[in-house]
Amino acid sequence: MGVIKTSFHKLSKEYSLRFDFNYIKSDSFTNSNDYDYRALFDIIDVEKVDIALLDDFKYAEIGNVQSGGDVSPVNLSFNNRTDENENLFKKIERGDIFLPECGDILLAKIRPYLNKNVLVGENKIYFTTAFIQLRPKIDSVILYNLIRSLFLEKINAVSRCGKGYPTLNDRDLKTIHFPRQIIDSVVAKSDILINEIKCIEQEISVLKSSKTPHIDIINEVFGQEFGFDWKKFERLKEQKIYSLNLSNSSRSVDCRLGCRFHQPAAKYVMDFMSKHTNKRIKDFCVEPICLGASLSPTNYDESGEYKYIAMSSFPNWELNINDSKSVSNEYANRNQNKTLQKGDIVLARSGEGTIGKVALVTDDNIQAIFADFTQRIRLDNYNQTFAYYYFRSMFFQYLVYKEKKGLGNNTNIFPSQIQDFPIPDYSLDKQQEIVSKIETRINAQKDIDKQIADKRQEISRLIESAIKQV
Repeated sequence: MGVIKTSFHKLSKEYSLRFDFNYIKSDSFTNSNDYDYRALFDIIDVEKVDIALLDDFKYAEIGNVQSGGDVSPVNLSFNNRTDENENLFKKIERGDIFLPECGDILLAKIRPYLNKNVLVGENKIYFTTAFIQLRPKIDSVILYNLIRSLFLEKINAVSRCGKGYPTLNDRDLKTIHFPRQIIDSVVAKSDILINEIKCIEQEISVLKSSKTPHIDIINEVFGQEFGFDWKKFERLKEQKIYSLNLSNSSRSVDCRLGCRFHQPAAKYVMDFMSKHTNKRIKDFCVEPICLGASLSPTNYDESGEYKYIAMSSFPNWELNINDSKSVSNEYANRNQNKTLQKGDIVLARSGEGTIGKVALVTDDNIQAIFADFTQRIRLDNYNQTFAYYYFRSMFFQYLVYKEKKGLGNNTNIFPSQIQDFPIPDYSLDKQQEIVSKIETRINAQKDIDKQIADKRQEISRLIESAIKQV
C-alpha cells in the first residue's frame, strides 16, 4: 500500500477532516487548475413524485442495475400489489422514488466500486433515491464513459466506509477535481467520439439481445427434470383471495397465519417438491447448518489474513473475496469454528433483496470467517455444485419466500427452517449430468459477456486515444 505524508493544513480543507488512506492518496482536496464538478455537471435534488398519478410504471433499485450500466426494472402497478412486490410499494410510499431526465447520469450511493452507474435513456424508468442524480454540462455520453473508466478511481476514493461497505454522498462528490487536460482533450474530439461510441453501443445491444439470464437457464433445466407445471404455478401466483381453515394453520409448529406462508403458489411448490423427493437438506449435511460470527468495527484489520464474508460479499451469487474486508488474526483464531472451506455454500438469511442468495466456495485455500447474517451449509455425499444451482432455482427460492419471517425489510430465515427444505435425491452421476447441462449453457452466456466487456474496453481505448492525440 505504501506510505503517504500529508499536512494538517491540507486536512483542514475538507469539511469532515477525513484522513482515510484512499482519500488522501487521491489528493482530492488540493487546489489546482483542474475543473471542479460545477464545470462538468449539476447535482440535482430529487423531486417528489406524486404516486397518486402512477398507473403502470417501471421501477429500478441498485440491484436492478448491472455493472455495465444495464437496467432491468420491475413492472409495477398499484392495482396489482402482491406479497412479492409489497416491499417495493412500501418503499415508494415512503418517498423512495424519483424520475430522472433523459441524459442524466445516476451514480450508486452504495458500493460505488461496482460501477452500477446509469446513463438515463428515453425509456421512462423511475429509480430509487439510492442514486445520486447528475445533469451533465458536457455531452452526457462522453461524461458517462469518463466516469465509468478514467474517473471511477476518483469516485471510489471519495466514498466513505459505511456499515460493511463503502457509500458515496453528493457532498464528497463535490470535492473531486477533474484533470483539465483530459476534459479539454475529449471535448475537442467529442463529435467523432460520440459517433464511434454509438456504433459500438449498437453492437453491444445486439449482443445483449442474444443473452439468456442465468436464472432462466437454471429454472428451465430443473423444471424439465422435475416435470414442473409452470402454467399452473403462474395461475396460482395471480390468485389474490384464498381461504384458510384451522387445520391448515397447524401446518407450521408456530401456527403461522400469514398470507405469504399459506399462498397457494407457495404451497404448490412445497407440495410438489415433497412429492418429488422424501429427502431434506439435513439428510446430506455433514454437520448442522449454522450461523456465522458477529463482530465489531474494532475486529477489522487490513493486515489480517482472514476475510469476513458478509451478505455484501456475494451480490451476484458468487463470492467476491477481494472486496471483502479483512479481520484481525486474533479475531479469526477465536472463530475457527466459523471458517469456510471449498465446497461450503453460504446463504444470506436476512433482508429483502438479499435473503436466500447463495454462493459456493470454490477456492481450495480460502481463509475466511462467515458473518452472523449468513448460514454455512456443508454437504456430504452430494454434488455441491448441483446443490448450489438448486438453491439458486425458483424451487428453493420460493420456499425461502414462503418460510421467511418478519415484516418489511426486516425478514429472516433460520437454519432450523432451511434444514427441512426438500432437496432432490438423484445419484451423483445424475447430479453431474444436470450440472453439465446448466454450465454448458451458462458458459455460452459468459462468452457473450466477454464480447460485451471487450466492446466496452474499445470505448475506453477510444477516449484514451483522444487524450493522447491532443
